[in-house]
Amino acid sequence: MSYTPATLQKVAGGIGASGAAIWRYTSADAHADVDATDYFSDGRKKGMHVNDIVFVIDTNVGTATMHYVTAIDSDGNATISVATLA
Repeated sequence: MSYTPATLQKVAGGIGASGAAIWRYTSADAHADVDATDYFSDGRKKGMHVNDIVFVIDTNVGTATMHYVTAIDSDGNATISVATLA
């Protein structure tokens, strides 16, 4: 599968001292696919920042996983990783 820009939505922004935003992304892609480097090709354009939280809803299996933005490259592509709770 591939990134579907229309299903990436910012649901909250500017929370706490970090200013982190919360995003929702709905796709049939597995979370391991969504974690691919530069998966979100318009991350910067949409307003994503490093440390933003992204809830990924996998419509294929009906699960939701929490991720965070780990990088935005010079082309504006965003990369996320699964968030772990301590």
